[in-house]
Amino acid sequence: MKKRNGSSFYPSYSIASVYDLDFQKLYEKGYRALFFDIDNTLVLHDAPAEEETKAFFERLREIGFKTAILSNNGKERVEQFASKVGAMYYREHAGKPSAKAYLDAAETLDTDRKKCLFFGDQIFTDILGGNRAGIPTVLVRPMGREKYFHIVLKRMLEKPFLFLYKRKNALWKNEP
Repeated sequence: MKKRNGSSFYPSYSIASVYDLDFQKLYEKGYRALFFDIDNTLVLHDAPAEEETKAFFERLREIGFKTAILSNNGKERVEQFASKVGAMYYREHAGKPSAKAYLDAAETLDTDRKKCLFFGDQIFTDILGGNRAGIPTVLVRPMGREKYFHIVLKRMLEKPFLFLYKRKNALWKNEP
């Protein structure tokens, strides 16, 4: 799906942290399902779900949101994380940037994709996949430094897109 600003690589929004966002306002705006990447979006890379993350998901459920975890990580990592936070749906080996996992999550949670939001820290997987699925995307500032070379390389390749995005939007301050 082509974005209104001309690129499937541009997020709909960008924020510094998922933990600072007013999710009650998002619910009032009509969003009903929230999809999240794990590493460097919810927790540091390879970190387990901490109490803050569990409380965060509990708060989302109290508001009325349906939640999903979509990750390219393996089954053990994703299943354990999703179980600890109480996500209603999860997909390991999600195949991002393919749109399939995003569309499957929306269908399973019985939510129109325009009423979903996807939060992730990588343009070439998270944002591109959500945009391909027609789901509004939120680029989250990565929580920590990368320790894997392939992700460091992707971050370098993302820089021109971030530069161009920043020319039209307040990077990390463009909330949904």
